[in-house]
Amino acid sequence: MIFITESIIKAPPERVFAFHELPDALERLIPPWEKAKVIQKADISQLGSRAIIETSIFGIFSVRWVAEHTAYDPPTSFEDVQINGPFRSWRHRHIVEPHGEGSVLRDEIAYEMPIPVFGPLAAPISVTPRLEKLFEYRHQVTRAWCEL
Repeated sequence: MIFITESIIKAPPERVFAFHELPDALERLIPPWEKAKVIQKADISQLGSRAIIETSIFGIFSVRWVAEHTAYDPPTSFEDVQINGPFRSWRHRHIVEPHGEGSVLRDEIAYEMPIPVFGPLAAPISVTPRLEKLFEYRHQVTRAWCEL
C-alpha cells in the first residue's frame, strides 16, 4: 500500500527541514487524540538512530513501534523504516522541495498490513483515514512553526 500527502509551506526548504531536526519534533507531531508516548527519541541526522513510540491499535491493543532512520539528505529528505510495530513493513520518506511560494512538504509511506490478504480491504477503511487525519495535523503543526 502507498500513502502520499503533500502541503505547501511558505518557508524555504532549510526552515521546513530544520523543524524536523528539533529535539522535540516527534512529540510536537503527535496529535492530542492519539494515544501515543515517545519512549526514546531519535536524531534524524544519525543513520541507525531509533525512535520508540508506545501506541495503541484501535485504542485497545498496546504496541511498541520502533523506527530506524535510514537516510538523511538535508534539506531535501530523510527516511525512517519500521523495525518493529503494527505493520508488516513501513517505510516513510519525508521530502522537502522548493516551490514558488516556499516549499512542498511531502510524506511518502509504503506499508504492508500485518495480514497481507486483508490489506487491500482493510487499509481504505482502517488505515487511510487515520493517516489522512494524522498528516493533516502534522502538516498544520509544521506550517505553523515554519511560517512564524
